[in-house]
Amino acid sequence: MSAQAQRSQTPDSNATRSRENPLRVLVVDDSDLQRLILVPLLTRWGFQVSQAASGHDALALCAAEPPDLVLSDWMMPGMDGLAFCRAFRALPRDDYGYFILLTSKSGKEDVALGLDCGADDFLTKPVNPAELRARISAGTRIIDMQRQLSDKNRLITSTLAELQALYDALDTDLAEAKKLQQSLVRERSHDFGTAQVSLLLRSSGHVGGDLVGFYPAGETHAGLFALDVSGHGISSAMMTARLASYMSSSAPEHNIALNRSSDGALSHLPPEQVVGSLNRLVLEEVQTDHYLTLFLADADLQTGRVVMVQAGHPNPMIQRRDGTLEILGAGGLPVGLFESALYQQFDCILAPGDRLIVLSDGVVECPDLQDRLFGNEGASRMLEELRHMAGTALLEAMIWHLTEYAGGRDFPDDISALLFEFKGGTLSVA
Repeated sequence: MSAQAQRSQTPDSNATRSRENPLRVLVVDDSDLQRLILVPLLTRWGFQVSQAASGHDALALCAAEPPDLVLSDWMMPGMDGLAFCRAFRALPRDDYGYFILLTSKSGKEDVALGLDCGADDFLTKPVNPAELRARISAGTRIIDMQRQLSDKNRLITSTLAELQALYDALDTDLAEAKKLQQSLVRERSHDFGTAQVSLLLRSSGHVGGDLVGFYPAGETHAGLFALDVSGHGISSAMMTARLASYMSSSAPEHNIALNRSSDGALSHLPPEQVVGSLNRLVLEEVQTDHYLTLFLADADLQTGRVVMVQAGHPNPMIQRRDGTLEILGAGGLPVGLFESALYQQFDCILAPGDRLIVLSDGVVECPDLQDRLFGNEGASRMLEELRHMAGTALLEAMIWHLTEYAGGRDFPDDISALLFEFKGGTLSVA
């Protein structure tokens, strides 16, 4: 036996693959002799071979068990090779089937017609075993690449499904976290009789780093605060929750701004002392890279005097009864950056009808569609337009105003505000 003939009958590992997973080959030819030549040859090469004498019979076999590779004669009675190829391509299947046309045709137009019908390759009759093996090897490589791609796609699809499930679970958890964070602001409005406090808190995402609040500080005083933790997301929100416990209204014994005398009476510590203590707590105990800006005030509910500290937070504003706006404060250092930071308090006197307003940087830095910031000028114009509104109605109107300025887009940062309106008169007992 010649070396070429021996090679033509030797299994090719690339073509046959392993014995455990042989390539399924379908031979379709109306010639019994042609099938008698091809089927034993392919079987010796290690393929799992089936055969059909017509296109219709072959199509039924393909529907029952799709082959990996098809060798089909072009010229057959009834359904010829081209019609069978088109029907083969129309069958639903998960992987790719390689199709080789056996033909005596070799013209360019014939080749183009065969490719257009879905054939992958051509083999001229009579079939040369060495050429057949080479064509099948080429087809096997394509089939293997397609299957590897399909496996990777299935893995990607499975991974994406797992990620989607994790995202859905995280989204649910974040929605619950948002409810919990919103619950930190127990009262959105409180009337002390001589004054009223109103609060606004709207996170830009599920959870945020802003917080506003108040707490009773004895019978005639109230503590007011507005803070903004650096960054966004879960870590900022967790630090915000931790800070809320330091200025709790429901647990005054844990509120670092309050002092309890020997007879049990509560009073507010000097705001500059409180902020200094909070700065040390954040640096020593919280152990985080976050810092925060803070407004903290001690408001006298009888006289209208407000003693406050501005620690990097946007400037507080007073809107007098006649609508005139005054901007207070000089900035100050944020909390949690420097051990040696010093904080200085300052005060103002509110007359009946005056109000103190503290806005977050999410308000003054709100961009329009051209990315122009709202700014202090925009805030001043807004408060001038809304000067006849009060309480939570004023704060909600602010949101509508900002939404219109932003062109209906979501706010890129948390929006929060604290409104302290001094009415004077008789102090109510909470």
